[in-house]
Amino acid sequence: MIGHNMKLLRKRASKSQEELAQELGLTRSSYSGYENGVAEPNISTLSKVSHVYGITLDDLVHKDFSKYTENEWQVIDKGVYTDIKGSKLRVLTAMVDSNNDELIEMIPQAARAGYVAGYSDPDYIKVLPTFSLPFLSKEKKYRSFPIEGDSMPPVSHGSFVTGEFIQNWTTIKSGTPCIVVTKNDGIVFKTVNNLLDTEKSLQLCSSNPLYPPYMVHANEILEVWKFVNYIAKELPDVKVAESALVQSVREMQREVSELKHLVRK
Repeated sequence: MIGHNMKLLRKRASKSQEELAQELGLTRSSYSGYENGVAEPNISTLSKVSHVYGITLDDLVHKDFSKYTENEWQVIDKGVYTDIKGSKLRVLTAMVDSNNDELIEMIPQAARAGYVAGYSDPDYIKVLPTFSLPFLSKEKKYRSFPIEGDSMPPVSHGSFVTGEFIQNWTTIKSGTPCIVVTKNDGIVFKTVNNLLDTEKSLQLCSSNPLYPPYMVHANEILEVWKFVNYIAKELPDVKVAESALVQSVREMQREVSELKHLVRK
């Protein structure tokens, strides 16, 4: 159904084969071959097609769009074709070691800007540096992302945050720190409030109060990774609260008093 569906989607969008080929970074002849069934697009191209139309890759591959009702087409046209439960296929390319154990890919600062386009492209992922952390579960997938700015102290600019891949976004508990990969803003590290059931959106909040919370619709989200740990070049600047400082002084005074009492004895 792939070529058939691609043709229906293109005509629905009133685009020529030349226009869509340019949008996907292909030649017109290559794209035409996909629509006509002469060749099959690779996973990277399929992922780009699904993003262009705001549909899931699973539906693009397996459903017959010629059977869609007008109401179903209007859902696609309005850009509210949302998968919040992770019931559809989300492509996740991963690297493994010689023992077939998954490695943690690290996105360098220089490769940060290209992640939105290359996150599901094997050619992009395979050139990334990798490492492993033996204390993490082998049953889960992890990736490490570069952090910019000062919106999430104590995590500072230039740190790397490691996250656990979340397939079903509805399982995210409000107040959970996550790396959220969005179409427009790229990689962002925020505390997430889950409003998917009511708003089909996540609210992203910073630990720095100077940055106001904002909403991101599920259709704008590409990936979500739950915070696991972070790597920083500098120690965080820890400021002891006044009440805690007073308590510490009092505790020291008590201990000194006890020592003096023992000496007198």
